[in-house]
Amino acid sequence: MVSQARKSELLFSGSDWNFAKLSSVYDEIEALGTEELGLDIYPVQMEVISSEQMLDAYSSVGMPLMYRHWSFGKRFLYDEFLYRKGARGLAYELVINSNPCIVYLMEENTMALQALVTAHAALGHNHFFKNNHLFRQWTDAGGILSYLDFAKGYIARCEERHGLAAVEAILDSAHALMEQGVFRYHRPPKLSSEQQREGLRERLEYEERSFNDLWRTLPPSQGKSKPEAGEEILAERKKSLKLPEENLLYFLEKNSLVLEPWQREIVRIVRVIAQYFYPQRQTQVMNEGCATFVHYTIMNTLFDRGRISEGAMLEILRNHSNVVFQPTY
Repeated sequence: MVSQARKSELLFSGSDWNFAKLSSVYDEIEALGTEELGLDIYPVQMEVISSEQMLDAYSSVGMPLMYRHWSFGKRFLYDEFLYRKGARGLAYELVINSNPCIVYLMEENTMALQALVTAHAALGHNHFFKNNHLFRQWTDAGGILSYLDFAKGYIARCEERHGLAAVEAILDSAHALMEQGVFRYHRPPKLSSEQQREGLRERLEYEERSFNDLWRTLPPSQGKSKPEAGEEILAERKKSLKLPEENLLYFLEKNSLVLEPWQREIVRIVRVIAQYFYPQRQTQVMNEGCATFVHYTIMNTLFDRGRISEGAMLEILRNHSNVVFQPTY
């Protein structure tokens, strides 16, 4: 009887939140998600931020670390202008595909909204990041933050050594090609020298077994014409450059005749970051769908068990409806 009464106690009451309430609500939501829904998530790091900090996160695509470039400041001023004029609101949360998974919560949120976005981001998006095929194939959640720290420091050192203008020029060019600077299909791993020798040995053995001296007595085919010298040179050139190549940043990084080593590294930095965000664009609908299903299921389960009040549930349902509503225009 005592355990049943404790189970039906409300997790929170009223709209005000504090860190103790956030912690208890997260513990309840995490237990429900992992034990009953079977979610597999990264460890969670929650940060409560202001509207100014959220705008700052927007400018760097949500990353807590980023190198310096004028485009980030331009994005910040644009978003801030729309927000101050009331033309655009801010997200209730922001989540980063990292290990630990960093979840930003807006300090203006009510407690019911904090519970909703915690289930949405800390469990729904987190589970999708960790288990979706594209994210597992193209991103390294455990290494992205340390890589961004390296990138920020490296570009700062390049600015000191080569000047702001030179670094800005290469960043401008690389940013212009970010959309075409990603691999869209996974390539097979490169064979080692031993594997290449083994393949060559197998091909030679096959040729010896299938050799027939009578084939050399046949007249040459009339339909085939010998390729011209120019075509042979072009084919050889394409082979040496490994063309065709869809990733323009990768092609420039590996084959440019004019880039200095430090410029190649900057191109590589931009390429790695572009590849990190590639699955985000490809899976946005699936990602939001997964997170919405998770928060809806968890919130309804908590309400059915008497852990959320009717008033809080009505607020949650109103925000949920705003998320899934599809206007006709």
